[in-house]
Amino acid sequence: MATDPSETLLNQIENRTARVGVLALGYVGLPLIRTFWDAGFSVLGFDVDPRKIELLKRGESYLNHFGPDFVADMASCDADRFDVTTDLSRLGEADAVLVCVPTPLGPHQEPDLSFIERAAENLAASLREGQLIVLESTTYPGTTRKVMKPILDRAAEARGVSYMLAYSPEREDPGRKDHSTRTIPKLVGGCDDASGEVASALYSAALEQVVPVRSAEVAEAAKILENVYRAVNIALVNELKVILTAMDVDVWEVVEAASTKPFGFQAFYPGPGLGGHCIPIDPFYLTWAAREVGESTEFIELAGRVNHAMPGFVIERTMLALNDAGKAVRNANVLVLGLAYKPDVDDVRESPSFELIDRLRKLGADVCYHDPHVPATHAMRHYPELPAMESVTLDEATVVAADCVLIATHHTAYDWGWLGEHAKLIVDTRGVMRGVSGKATVVSA
Repeated sequence: MATDPSETLLNQIENRTARVGVLALGYVGLPLIRTFWDAGFSVLGFDVDPRKIELLKRGESYLNHFGPDFVADMASCDADRFDVTTDLSRLGEADAVLVCVPTPLGPHQEPDLSFIERAAENLAASLREGQLIVLESTTYPGTTRKVMKPILDRAAEARGVSYMLAYSPEREDPGRKDHSTRTIPKLVGGCDDASGEVASALYSAALEQVVPVRSAEVAEAAKILENVYRAVNIALVNELKVILTAMDVDVWEVVEAASTKPFGFQAFYPGPGLGGHCIPIDPFYLTWAAREVGESTEFIELAGRVNHAMPGFVIERTMLALNDAGKAVRNANVLVLGLAYKPDVDDVRESPSFELIDRLRKLGADVCYHDPHVPATHAMRHYPELPAMESVTLDEATVVAADCVLIATHHTAYDWGWLGEHAKLIVDTRGVMRGVSGKATVVSA
């Protein structure tokens, strides 16, 4: 009697002989491969960027918030336990492949699934009996079953093999110290019961808590809900910031006051716009999918418009602040503090700082930036006209020379008291200068 391929893989998972492949070694894939290696599995990483592979083979991490030694011990171990490659024809060597490719938006805010489709095609080229494929990339409900599965099904039918397919959304938060890939509860939904069972068993062998759900679609929708929830609440507080600023009321003090209620309220904070891969992008995946079934998402789209308007609000406040100081924005020296989208990381994906710099430059300002975690910029597809820039030295001469210091990211490395003593004008988008004494004129934005 033939052995059930799911039973075979379950046995391999239990005795740690299964080889786990991770496709795309970015902010999601790299900590994932580390977690499975720590759990005793043999891991095989794939990425199309040869620079990443070279660094990993040398035991060096390219994601600074993990620390310099994050992969050093993995790289020094036997190649049978840890290997990385750009050769996607080797995908068939893994018993399970976790797919962590990007899911950006197209030019008209539509889902760009080209990375998922290419991943499925590469997997199909080497698909073998009993292999488990799990998509982790954030996407709209139905992607795993309707986009990936048909591509894999054709290969499986042609080869006469069976495979398993599931979805398990990533829940990474770069820079977070109180949780890790291992400790964050993991949702898992299969395209069928056997796939869900095997995928849950795999993650359970490396992570503290796995939460099985009925289907891949439930897991996909749950991830979208998590990010829509945040996007809508951030939009609410961003809109309040605009209103309360006009009323000369401190929005940060209002949020702090409301936070004293022990139930029925969760604090969200305003900012200069949305950053990161999830919140600025994922809600639009749902709005597109809703239109595909004849429904609308007015509430979510309104939140998107509010959040996307915040950089414009910041620029307007900056122009008015410069005007009050007797300086036109044209030819003004503006120092932007923070290029990363959140504090204490080097992640610049969708960072609003780029839009702020781009808008200021188009208004004629002379703009420079400082970020202790981002020494230089790289090409940004949304801002092709931005030149390459390097982080300037943050010293007294730089700050004194600036007509305006625009705080975009509140890195803990910054000394706000020192800044208040040496800057002439500060536009604060993060509320960090509240209660800080100094010579500078501080404008909230």
